[in-house]
This record gives sequence, structure tokens and C-alpha cells, in this order.
Amino acid sequence: MKLSDAVRKRIRYYLDLNSISIWGLFKASGIPRSTLCAFMNGTTELIKLDTLLHVCEGFNITLIEFFSDPIFNDVEQD
Repeated sequence: MKLSDAVRKRIRYYLDLNSISIWGLFKASGIPRSTLCAFMNGTTELIKLDTLLHVCEGFNITLIEFFSDPIFNDVEQD
């Protein structure tokens, strides 16, 4: 699995876990909704690390928590 796909799956996991939408994540993180949508639908393939940090802040988790999942054990470079 590509790294960007794993990140998308992990973001979807936290969206479901917190019962929020992309709109809710935008409100919680301050990341433009268009940026989130572009990444989540694959229009933008890569996400910047500082953007991902804001995503984590929106979920009230750390980057370590975000990446501490077996999905990242066998990722491929994009």
C-alpha cells in the first residue's frame, strides 16, 4: 500500500472514531476544507507533514498516535 493511501485510511479511521466529517475536521484543525478534500479524494497525492500535524491536533492526538498502527508497517513510497 502506498504511504498516502495508508494516511487516508488512518484519517478516515479517526473521522469515524470521532463521528465527524471533513467539515468537522476543518473546523477543529483550521486546515482549509478544500485541502482536506483534495487529499482525501486523491486529487492531491501527498500531504505535507505540517498539515498532518494540524490534522492530528484536530483529532486531539499526537503524530506518534497517528502513526502507531500496523497499516504503516509495509507502506511503499508514493
